[in-house]
Amino acid sequence: MAEPVNTPMPPSTPVPATTPRSGSPAPPVPSLTPNATMTTIPLHHTSLVGGGGEAAAPIKRPVVLHIGDPIKYNPATYAEFSQAFDVVRPAAAERERAEFVRALKERRWGDFSAIFRPFWGTGGEMGRWDAELIALLPDSVRIFASAGAGFDWADTQLLGEKGIIYCNSGLAAAEAVADFAAAMVISTFRHLPWCIGAATLPLLAAPPSSSPDKAAATEAEARRIFQLCHAQATAVSHNPRNHVLGLIGFGNIGQQIAAKLGHAAFGMKIAYFDVIRKPASVEAALGAIFYGTPQELLAASDCAVLCTPASTDGRPLVTRELLAAARPGTRFVNIARGSLVDEDALADALESGRLGSAALDVHAEEPRVSPRLVRLAGLDSPTPGRVMLTCHNAGGTVETHVGFEELSMRNILAVLHGRPAITPVNLHFLPSRAA
Repeated sequence: MAEPVNTPMPPSTPVPATTPRSGSPAPPVPSLTPNATMTTIPLHHTSLVGGGGEAAAPIKRPVVLHIGDPIKYNPATYAEFSQAFDVVRPAAAERERAEFVRALKERRWGDFSAIFRPFWGTGGEMGRWDAELIALLPDSVRIFASAGAGFDWADTQLLGEKGIIYCNSGLAAAEAVADFAAAMVISTFRHLPWCIGAATLPLLAAPPSSSPDKAAATEAEARRIFQLCHAQATAVSHNPRNHVLGLIGFGNIGQQIAAKLGHAAFGMKIAYFDVIRKPASVEAALGAIFYGTPQELLAASDCAVLCTPASTDGRPLVTRELLAAARPGTRFVNIARGSLVDEDALADALESGRLGSAALDVHAEEPRVSPRLVRLAGLDSPTPGRVMLTCHNAGGTVETHVGFEELSMRNILAVLHGRPAITPVNLHFLPSRAA
């Protein structure tokens, strides 16, 4: 599924010098009562007093189920959010799968209208949002807004069929992921794992020794490895300029990668594949050429970057058959999802020379990393440091998390106030597109 394209970011709240907890910036609100679907707010403003001098009927607020940690970065938006809605945040123990299922069955939080997950690191204790959980949601739920760009942990089709709009926060992570992808692309051209490792690993890996002879031997070996890299890395390193960068996926992240590495900066030629071809104006602005299949794109690319959402069926997109279309020596980068790549096929392609180098931020069985790829990343492989491996760090910046929090609240504010969602991903599954 293609991610939203060129969606403007909502107005952001400046990051404060400190990071208050979510309750601190908000004005006092009535205490929450379990099983209540709405909180009654007494209104005493004179404009709300009827002609007979009696107060108007109290207003009821929609309930938002907040799963995960309190907000940290956007107190002004949270003040608006908590005035508009009755925010209920289950304790960590209630978010564990068995207890969460029990709570939904007994309607512990009533007929809530939205689910709010502002952080990627918490709020997922209940596990995958599958048919079991989604069937237990009250019919009142209209939107699920979450941190993170990927949404393979939630069945967005089932949510849509139940009338629930799912909004991700990929827009907030796009710049950070694109920056990281640019560094990885450069790494595949300049063999940075070899250059960095040769300068540091020999001394770091050597066991401490009080023997002067052993210390001298370690120092000599470190110098040899340094000099070897200095002498030999040049022969396999290239400038990215004028090479073809093939982007598999051309949503917000793909377009930002193109802007950072294309003609205006690193001078790469941009090509792409996406399930939906982008408007001619987007292609012209980025100098991008469209290819109709991933195979055609890979055959034309000097470096291919995978930047598309995970498949709904869980099957890899980068397979042995697709890699066979690559020109010998092609480079490969994955900042999307590990499940999209057959890692054994990737290792085979690297060992055979079909691929010249690779960089992966995501892995099929995180936090486990493929042992074969780890060996190819080491200094003792036949071609040292051909693979850069990182720990799913691409989107991990403070600015990204500020955006996750802000964008999730803005999506809920929009939908529950009758406006279109900002970053929906499953509208095509909803019974009515009117939402």
